[in-house]
Amino acid sequence: MRSRRRQITALVCAVASTLAVTACGAGKAADGRTELTIATFNEFGYDELFKEYEAAHPDVKITQRKTGQGAPHHQNLFTKLGAGSGLADVEAVEEGYLSQVMAKAGQFNDLKEIGPKDVTPDRWLPWKAEAATTKDRRLIGFGTDIGPLAMCYRKDLFASAGLPSDPEEVKRLFATWDSYFAAGDQFVAKVSGVAWFDGAAQIFNAMHNQHDVGYFDRSDKLVVESNPAIRSDWTAVTNAVAKGQSAKLVAFSNEWNTGFKLGRFATKTCPSWMLGVIETQAGPENAGKWAVTDAFPNGGGNWGGSYLTVPKQSRNAAKAAELAAWLTAPEQQIKAFQARGTFPSQVDALENRALLEQVNTYFGDVKAGALFAAQAQKVKAAQYKGPADGQLQENVFAPALQSVEQGKNPDEAWRTAVQEAQKAAK
Repeated sequence: MRSRRRQITALVCAVASTLAVTACGAGKAADGRTELTIATFNEFGYDELFKEYEAAHPDVKITQRKTGQGAPHHQNLFTKLGAGSGLADVEAVEEGYLSQVMAKAGQFNDLKEIGPKDVTPDRWLPWKAEAATTKDRRLIGFGTDIGPLAMCYRKDLFASAGLPSDPEEVKRLFATWDSYFAAGDQFVAKVSGVAWFDGAAQIFNAMHNQHDVGYFDRSDKLVVESNPAIRSDWTAVTNAVAKGQSAKLVAFSNEWNTGFKLGRFATKTCPSWMLGVIETQAGPENAGKWAVTDAFPNGGGNWGGSYLTVPKQSRNAAKAAELAAWLTAPEQQIKAFQARGTFPSQVDALENRALLEQVNTYFGDVKAGALFAAQAQKVKAAQYKGPADGQLQENVFAPALQSVEQGKNPDEAWRTAVQEAQKAAK
């Protein structure tokens, strides 16, 4: 009877291994190796790195669960956090969802405790590590990539408006938000049928994320009404909309994608990964028309990037943390960058020659690696994000700004946004 039970158990574990479930045998694969599951989304550039890690650690088998988009990945993560089971040993978290993870920090391991002792937060840019550090100084995630911001623009459209088009000369236009919107007034007055920027929400989010205090203060109190910077941003952006500066496009929509190809707007807030988006959507017929400059209104900023976390559900937490530490080490960040363009967040990686010498031919042979490495250094601190921060950005302020672009009174739209923010924050 006991022998029969062992046979059934072995069969179940073998099937579970095939399905990438780690519940059997304390995370053992069918061949007896320690199985580490890692859940990611989109492209992290890890496929070849997994092979390299397994070759150096013959006792480890890595099983990847890769989701095509970030939203379903994170929905699955939060569902399984609530259920108390089913998570991978290593779970990737995108920065837009990090505040929700930090609100559930008790369900994740402190990587300073279980990770390799030589892997300390000072390996990363300070603001990158700080964003994944709890109020009681527990480190929840090892930083992967980042999205330092620069400005991209259409040189030919700038020339049509009588604006400078050389990357060095345009910096003065992008020095502050005031100078940016002033240049937008000049542009729309000279060029008909083309907007200055793609959509109001894209500009508003970039402005908002530069402030020390955003939608929430550090006690998680909603401060939308009491934070004058938010209303000031709202006024500046909606004024620009009223003057015809917005193409009124929703980011990542089909219309937005087509807007690149047809030249519907002249400037784009441009994190490092946006270069690939522009090249793909604008197409080869627009090669050489787009340029990027190492300037961003009111200083630096960041849009994008992720973390590797180890949930307490993991049955191999220490080994999972070791894998996460290795994947995010400078050497591997450079390899991931070369494979998929994910921009490094570790200090040593940002000084790597392979990064600094990287050239983007589509944008006029610019040394894009060096440009964005410099932009990353301009980010001084990560804005504190409350538990509902991402929800306010995506489901409250973006739709409210879109309603202004569709003709709604800005003051009325503001009141609606405040009311919806209060509901979301409860």
